[in-house]
Amino acid sequence: MPLFGNTAAPSDATPGPFVRKWTDGFGSLATRCLQVIIVLVIAIGIVYAASTLSVVTIPVLLALIIASAMHPVVSWLRRHKVPSVLATLIVLVGVLIVLGLVGWLIVVAVISQWPDLQKSAVEGFGQLQDFVAHLPFAISDQQVDEAVKGVQGFLTSSQFGSGALAGASATANFLTGLVLMIVVLFFFLKDGPAIWEFLLRPFTGARYERARRVGDRVVQTLGGYVRGTASVAAVDAVGIGVGLAIIGVPLALPLAVVVFITAFIPIVGATAAGILAALVALVANGPVAALFVVGVVVLVNQLEGNLLQPVLMGKTLKLHGLVILIGLTAGTVLAGITGAIISVPLLAAAWGAVQVWDAPGQPALPWRQKRPETAERR
Repeated sequence: MPLFGNTAAPSDATPGPFVRKWTDGFGSLATRCLQVIIVLVIAIGIVYAASTLSVVTIPVLLALIIASAMHPVVSWLRRHKVPSVLATLIVLVGVLIVLGLVGWLIVVAVISQWPDLQKSAVEGFGQLQDFVAHLPFAISDQQVDEAVKGVQGFLTSSQFGSGALAGASATANFLTGLVLMIVVLFFFLKDGPAIWEFLLRPFTGARYERARRVGDRVVQTLGGYVRGTASVAAVDAVGIGVGLAIIGVPLALPLAVVVFITAFIPIVGATAAGILAALVALVANGPVAALFVVGVVVLVNQLEGNLLQPVLMGKTLKLHGLVILIGLTAGTVLAGITGAIISVPLLAAAWGAVQVWDAPGQPALPWRQKRPETAERR
């Protein structure tokens, strides 16, 4: 028998026992589970790295979302013979002015109306004490004093001091992220298409066309979501702000700004803003005014949900409510309020990419509709 030669088994040879174990039903299931585990490990690693480097990832994502929303403006300026750098600077300065104006309105309004709110809060606390005194069960003055001393002890403890240091560190991280976001936003506005084209250099043929298609859909989805949500948020803020001003609730202007910001958080944002406005009205103006505030918030939210959202948002956000809630929860856990704001547009962009994965109107194979779905259950 030669030492070297064709020792391969014939094509009709029976597979060995090791091969049979991985090709039967249970082996296929084990293979699929192993693939799922590998994908989950990679996904968890990416999420962990992104959360660890949140000072970098969050500003870059915010810059990408804002650049997607402002891309039509930059393109319009360039089509009207405005130099690329000048068009970028005009849009960038406009974005910074809007963001700075929002922060300035909150600070100035709170400073100007803080004495009135403080006085109303003291009166409301006195009313609360009278209410507690007439409860069916007794709460002694000694228990109240102990609670006050406990709060004072916490404020003078080392835990509160470490919390203050953590707040200072968070402020430094915020400023760092803000500067990074401005720089990245400038380059995204100026060279966004060129940057994307550079990233697509390894792809050719059908893969290149798919990457271009996905990139265009992501930018379109992010931009449409931000522009539509900003329009809806502006209407909500004006409507609720005017209502609060008519009722006479203090801090109506900063509360309107809070309504504008929380409108970028679907489902729970409007509820949180309404609760905050009602609490301020309850403390400052009493329960009747708080009920009127609740009525104004409900009315504005109904107008938003039934009229503004379908007209201004269209089909930009085609996600199930359960998916939105899960995305909001995950974003809040990973990155706080910022994660809650950016998680939904990122989910919408990912779903938009899936919808054009195989062709402009053809989703990826696992997400294609395989059977008709009825609108109602029998």
